[in-house]
Amino acid sequence: MNLFCIGLSHHNADVEAREYFAGHVESDRALRNCGCNEALVLSTCNRVEVYAASEKRVSTDEIARCLVRDDTAHRFAPPFYRYEGEKCAQHLFRVTSGLDSMVVGETEILGQAKKAYEVARATGAAGRYLHRLFQRAFRVAKQVRTHTEITRGAVSVGSVAVDLAYKIFGDLQNCKVLVLGAGETSERTIRALVSRGVADLRVSNRSPERGEALALAVNGRAIRFEQWLEQCREVDILITSTSSEVPLLWQEKLAPMLRERIDRPLFIIDIAVPRDVAPDVNALDGVYLYDIDSLQSIAEQSLATRRAQVAAAEQIISQHVAEFDEMITRGLNCPVQSSEHPTVGIVEQGS
Repeated sequence: MNLFCIGLSHHNADVEAREYFAGHVESDRALRNCGCNEALVLSTCNRVEVYAASEKRVSTDEIARCLVRDDTAHRFAPPFYRYEGEKCAQHLFRVTSGLDSMVVGETEILGQAKKAYEVARATGAAGRYLHRLFQRAFRVAKQVRTHTEITRGAVSVGSVAVDLAYKIFGDLQNCKVLVLGAGETSERTIRALVSRGVADLRVSNRSPERGEALALAVNGRAIRFEQWLEQCREVDILITSTSSEVPLLWQEKLAPMLRERIDRPLFIIDIAVPRDVAPDVNALDGVYLYDIDSLQSIAEQSLATRRAQVAAAEQIISQHVAEFDEMITRGLNCPVQSSEHPTVGIVEQGS
C-alpha cells in the first residue's frame, strides 16, 4: 500500500491559488473514486493537503482534478508538493506539531487536523493506514507541546490579524470592530481583540445562535447576518473568517456603504480561505484590504522567540517517523496502543 501526501501551503502557493482547491465538500469521495483506497483532505487558511493510501500510484494531476472548486483552477497549475512513505509521515507530524505553520508553534492546526480525521473516519474515507498515521501524529503533537517550549509566545492567525490592526491604529480601545464568522479562528481573533482593549465589538454569523453566544461571552454585540453589511458604514475594522465558498463582499456591494465615511478609512482583514472579500475592494478610496498572505511577515517576526525549540521538536518527530516507518514496513501487524484506538469526540475545542 502506498502512503502519500500531496498539497499546497503558504510556502509554495499564494492565497489566490490555494482558494481554488479549498473547501470542495465532495473531495473525500472524489479522491476515492480516482484510485485512492483511503483519502483525507486537510484544508485550512494556510494549506490544502490530501493524505491518502492506494494500491497503485495515483498521479498528482489526478489528485488536483479531484480538488478543484471550478473549471478555472487549471489556470494556476500550482506546484503541488508530494511526500511518500516516511516523508509523508514526517510532514504530517511537523504539521500537527505546528512546525510547518505560518505562525510556528501555533496549536490551532492540531484541532483542524483532528476535525479532518473525524470527518474522514465518519464517512469511511479513512481506513487502517490513515487511522494509524493520524493517531500517531496526534501523539507526536502532544509530546512536542509537552516536552518543548515551541508554543511559548505562539499566537494564532487571528492574533496576528489583531497585531496588524494594532500596528495600524495603535490603541484599539476606541475602535469599532466587526468580526464576520464565529468559528474557532474567529473566536481566537475576538479574544485577542478583547485582550487589546477593544470595547465596541460586534459579531455576525450565519448561524445566529453561535454568533450570539460568542458575542455574549466577550460582552460584545451580536449582529444579524443579513444586516452585517450595514455595519460597514460605521466600524473601523472588519475582520472576516467564514467558511463561504464565494466572496461575501465586493466593490459594488461595499461602495454605497462608504458615502457616509468621509475621511474615515475602513480596514478589512480577510483571514478566510477561500477569501470572503474580493480583491477589487482594495481599489476603493479609503479602504485598505489585507488577506491571509499579508500576515506572513508579521508572523515571521514572532518566530525568533521559539526558534531554539524547533530543533528539540524535530528530534521528537524523527524518532516517531522511524517507529512509524518500521510499523508500515511490517504491514501494520504490531500491537495497537490504547491511545491509537479511534475515539468519539476526539476534537479538542481551542486546539
